[in-house]
Amino acid sequence: MNTIAIVDYGMGNFHSVARALQAAAPDADVRICRSAAEITAASRVVFPGQGAMPDCMRTLNESGLRDAVLQAARTKPLLGVCVGEQMLFSTSEEGDSPCLNLFSGSVKKFQGPQFASSRQHGDEAHELLKVPHMGWNRVQQTRAHPLWNGIDDGTHFYFVHSYYAVPTDPALTVGQTHYGLTFTCAVAADNIFAVQFHPEKSADPGLRLYRNFVDWNP
Repeated sequence: MNTIAIVDYGMGNFHSVARALQAAAPDADVRICRSAAEITAASRVVFPGQGAMPDCMRTLNESGLRDAVLQAARTKPLLGVCVGEQMLFSTSEEGDSPCLNLFSGSVKKFQGPQFASSRQHGDEAHELLKVPHMGWNRVQQTRAHPLWNGIDDGTHFYFVHSYYAVPTDPALTVGQTHYGLTFTCAVAADNIFAVQFHPEKSADPGLRLYRNFVDWNP
């Protein structure tokens, strides 16, 4: 049986991810894991995250799970979700944080005259794009991948984020979204696939992506 470890280092909506995975793959053994041994024993790993990058990296390091995540990223299918995707890169502008450096690249904040804080009010606020980027948006599949199987190009997924990853190597990008600018929202290399959006909040397409991950044999 497929054993799927959801890495619980204290910064993520682990129970929502677990429920979605159980719905998508009732034949799989889905476990929220708080020990390195559980992650090492699993056949595949989901690495979610939410909150500020400095807090996520600090909490991951303090949890004792960092090495287990890095080992999983080298040896078995791994799916990064939201900040879990961002953490795979080298650095983040949020708190000038070093990340896991599995992928070369940086995590940047939405900036520019087209963006405004969600707390801003005024006559022109309705003309500006709010940060965080929150809600449904189309994902353009920039290249084929098994995790896109059965998911139409241009399908809407659910986003909640103020930062986005910028890979050094454009070949890492497998999905893009436009929100004031066109940004990478899905990356893949070898046994790793990672997304900025939330599959567990994305209805049937999100469940299909989770099912594809369970069936994926890179």
